[in-house]
Amino acid sequence: MMTKPVVAVTLGDASGIGPELAAKLLARSEISAAQIVLVGDAWVWAQGQKIAGVSPAVNVIKDWSAARRGDGTPMLLEMQTVAQTDIVQGQVTAAAGHGARMVLTACLDAAVRGDIDAVCFAPLNKQAMKKGGMAFEDEQHFFADHLGVTGYFCEFNTLGTLWTSRISSHIPLADIPKYVTKDRIKAAAQLTFQTLKRAGFSQPRVALAALNPHGGDGGTCGREEIDIIEPAAKELNDEGLPILGPFPADTIFLKARDGLLDSVVTMYHDQGQVAVKLLGFERGVTVAGGLPLPITTPAHGTAFDIVGQGKANAEAMTQAFLLAAKMAAAAR
Repeated sequence: MMTKPVVAVTLGDASGIGPELAAKLLARSEISAAQIVLVGDAWVWAQGQKIAGVSPAVNVIKDWSAARRGDGTPMLLEMQTVAQTDIVQGQVTAAAGHGARMVLTACLDAAVRGDIDAVCFAPLNKQAMKKGGMAFEDEQHFFADHLGVTGYFCEFNTLGTLWTSRISSHIPLADIPKYVTKDRIKAAAQLTFQTLKRAGFSQPRVALAALNPHGGDGGTCGREEIDIIEPAAKELNDEGLPILGPFPADTIFLKARDGLLDSVVTMYHDQGQVAVKLLGFERGVTVAGGLPLPITTPAHGTAFDIVGQGKANAEAMTQAFLLAAKMAAAAR
């Protein structure tokens, strides 16, 4: 019986660099951290290996029930989700988005049955997913809906020692102020603190970013800090959570870079994404927070501009896999 956590690894969007990244991941020694079940179309996997120039050993399995009977060698569970004739490398296609969603659905169902402990998916393309039938703003909402999650959930980005979360995500910039509420800030901060504890931080140092320039500058550049964010921080402190801030967004990541913070709760998508990608684009990982199982992916996208060239960097994919394995092991 397999004692290591079982992590499903997907090939991502068949038009992007996902298949290449999966092949490079399976060629690395770090995969010993978990039993891998690679999930996807056989032709996509073959193409990924060809582009990557590697041929990792895999044991083909027929169904999910074999996942916990492995010997550590990666397993391949083949699915037929997309025809090769419907895929154009480096381009958005509904077929690729539909195929990626089918694979993810199968992985989520396997997790609910207890066949696997975590999911690490290669990069997706949101436009392709929506063209392929995903009726949600992003994959996080798709996951939450499929798993029946009704509580607060969010997307984390991490470089290992630094995590970011946000109270709003894939929404228009003009809608951001609507999401800056005390309840959402408190929920995001509470989930961030709890998730870092599960990821191995004994006493997470979590801080809130301000929304406005210079932290509102005493109300002259906006009052959200005075009326909403500071009161949220005070309530969190009163409830026993040592949440810091708010700190101006243009300086808070200097504190994080210098090791004074473990996590920053940002008010909108790019507020944290720009900083994290500058600090470590090639190793950033996205984590689905607030779900009943660890789900991770590289923080970068499908990189259509370099598809098929064999030069995609697999470091973020590797770190995403290792984090999924670590969180799954801790949960077990």
